[in-house]
Amino acid sequence: MSKFILLDRDGVINQESHDFIKSPDEWQPLAGSLEAIALLNQHGYQVAVITNQSGLARGMFTEADLAQIHAKMQRMAIEHGGNISAIYYCPHGPGSTCECRKPKPGLLLQCATEHQIDLSATWMVGDSYRDLQAGIAAGAQPVLVKTGNGLKTLTEHPNLNCLIFDTLYDATQYLISRQ
Repeated sequence: MSKFILLDRDGVINQESHDFIKSPDEWQPLAGSLEAIALLNQHGYQVAVITNQSGLARGMFTEADLAQIHAKMQRMAIEHGGNISAIYYCPHGPGSTCECRKPKPGLLLQCATEHQIDLSATWMVGDSYRDLQAGIAAGAQPVLVKTGNGLKTLTEHPNLNCLIFDTLYDATQYLISRQ
């Protein structure tokens, strides 16, 4: 079994934008997030990104644009000594009945199957309630970070039963301290 940590993208690794991240120039990492990915790798974890990208369905950017955004994310992770092993995204809009759009667990289950991951021993780190719901539905351990939409999520759901950290880097330090 591979050791993975599953990360939402917008608001966890990079700055959240209510106008959507539509180009590589708009993709800006959060302080410490790329260092966190490197630290996870150094401690034997592979990183997979699990992200809803409804901007595709809305016609706000293309698959080629998204590929360029993800290439920048991967390149910057490498520049910081880290590696993102896999990226899974849902291209559908909020009204879709697909199984891949979080809060549904489809992308997490696909990742687990393709990489032989024990989801019960895997963290799903997100900044929104739907990230946590997807993690729970897939049998993973939900973790909330207060970056991106995290503070709003915490305000709207004050009784969350999960680990909560200020940033991905803080979550990473906790995880590796428990090894």
